[in-house]
Amino acid sequence: MTRVKRGYIARRRRTKIRLFASTFRGAHSRLTRTITQQKMRALVSSHRDRGRQKRDFRRLWITRINAVTRENKLFYSYSRLIHNLYKKQLLLNRKILAQIAISNKNCLYMISNKIIK
Repeated sequence: MTRVKRGYIARRRRTKIRLFASTFRGAHSRLTRTITQQKMRALVSSHRDRGRQKRDFRRLWITRINAVTRENKLFYSYSRLIHNLYKKQLLLNRKILAQIAISNKNCLYMISNKIIK
């Protein structure tokens, strides 16, 4: 019976996994079994945190808009601002409103005054 030389495919698979985990510390970058476990864990975490990142940024934008609208001294809240934006059919998302609130407060005041009238 002829000798079967194995290992090329398996080695290629392991090196691909090792390249993924090359920045991990300790055994997580050296031992094949722990590398595969950490790879699965890292991919699960990245998938979960992509959704969490969207949520966190939305919360940040809402907080910024609310702070600037309450600073306006019109006793105007974030919820009323968004409600009036929808009533007047002004399509400005929260990200753009937060950027306007930080960079140019007067512009946001003008938008809120136009909505009220």
